[in-house]
Amino acid sequence: MERKVRVRFAPSPTGPLHIGGVRTALYNYLFARQNGGDMLLRIEDTDSQRFVPGAEEYIIESLNWLGIEIDEGVGKGGPHGPYRQSERRDIYRKYVQELLDNGKAYIAFDTPEELEAARNATANFQYDASTRMKMRNSLSLPKEEVDKLIADGAKYVVRFKIEPGRAVKVNDLLRGEVTIKSDILDDKVLYKSADDLPTYHLANIVDDHLMEVSHVIRGEEWLPSAPLHVLLYEAFGWEDTMPNFVHLPLLLKPDGKGKLSKRDGDRLGFPVFPLEWHDPKSGDISSGYREKGYLPEAVVNFLALLGWNPGDDTEIMSMEELEKKFSFEHCSRAGAKFAYEKGKWFNHMYLQEKSDEELAELFMPVLEKEGVNAKDFSPRYIAKAIGLVKSRVNFVGELWDHAKFFFKRPESYEAKSVKKRWTEGMGGIMEELIGILSEYGDFTSPEIEPRVLGWIEEKGYHLGNVMNAFRLAVVGECKGPHMFDITALLGKDETLSRLRTAINRLGYGPAVTE
Repeated sequence: MERKVRVRFAPSPTGPLHIGGVRTALYNYLFARQNGGDMLLRIEDTDSQRFVPGAEEYIIESLNWLGIEIDEGVGKGGPHGPYRQSERRDIYRKYVQELLDNGKAYIAFDTPEELEAARNATANFQYDASTRMKMRNSLSLPKEEVDKLIADGAKYVVRFKIEPGRAVKVNDLLRGEVTIKSDILDDKVLYKSADDLPTYHLANIVDDHLMEVSHVIRGEEWLPSAPLHVLLYEAFGWEDTMPNFVHLPLLLKPDGKGKLSKRDGDRLGFPVFPLEWHDPKSGDISSGYREKGYLPEAVVNFLALLGWNPGDDTEIMSMEELEKKFSFEHCSRAGAKFAYEKGKWFNHMYLQEKSDEELAELFMPVLEKEGVNAKDFSPRYIAKAIGLVKSRVNFVGELWDHAKFFFKRPESYEAKSVKKRWTEGMGGIMEELIGILSEYGDFTSPEIEPRVLGWIEEKGYHLGNVMNAFRLAVVGECKGPHMFDITALLGKDETLSRLRTAINRLGYGPAVTE
């Protein structure tokens, strides 16, 4: 009988979720959805020394923002809980003891100082079959001494006993069969008495087995640990339930040299975290995609294509489309350069697909930040203003620079444009324009534009100078959407008022034709 697809995303709460981790979560989610399976969220918090308050909540909020839905796990519940490893001590103790009883593991009492001395005495020291009998452990010490050390409360670790001379095979759905010689593996620590917690290696295997995980999809940095995990499955006699492994390629620096880091984002000006992160220890604030104005669907689409392609040239894909098309057959084995500028393009494309009304809602906090009372304008007015400028921006936050004149009258006029466009006599020409525009009660009339252009031609005025002076008076600078779309939205009273204000501030002068 074919196993149900069950995948897990298992981050450690040691800080903010890196964008590489987000991609791993996304690929797990897409694979599960495509195969009618489940996605679990497990928090691997066995490293108590590195625990950071707020990190778990940050992880959950990030997944929720991106639309990566969890079927079972922390924050959701389910039949295989608890889903925080720190709450599963009793479960792990049983399996640690099973390995000890079966001679698959042993207790080691070596102090940090003793381990350091061994490293200094032996080049490339490794705690394994060639060195373990020279160290202080239950294999080299008499049983009576071992029992006394434990009874006296001596701190110890439990190490996995790896036998040399084996060819350990890891079947990876992306990389094929990978064979590692057991001789290069050390006797990894599986449990520490100091905090009564297992290490990642044991907890990971036990949880994947008990939670019936069918596929372990994770970053390639975990590939070196895969042979150990295969050996642990064998040690427990769980070969039949061993999951399929998929080790995803790394996200690389934009120039392709090395793993993507926060320093790269700081250097080049892009986030490497999904949400803004406030470090509880240092107080430092790291930028996030959400706070930078990225839409979650754009981030998802962007990340999906970093190391995977749909087999054709399609780029814009919704989550539903990604679920249908995703497969490991089209995943790259090589690392993917983090082309952050492409992320801006995706955000631009998704922003354009949103209705003017949706963008107007997203724009409300920007208006508030800029001191504009949105209640002074109708929802229809705000949506129309956004609709006129949205093609020019990549982010909602950029809309203000392009649309602010719809909500605030110009307080000044751009100096270079004044010098170039407000030529001698322009005030008089604008007065004439006021007279023409005053003939119309409704500025949405399609007759206004040909009437104004006809007047300019008839008078022999310079078209560019007059229209740019008109724009300068209304907008404050010589940029923006089509001039008569602007005036149609501002309306007659506001347009004429801005023209009169500009004349008063920039000068009147006699009209001069060219």
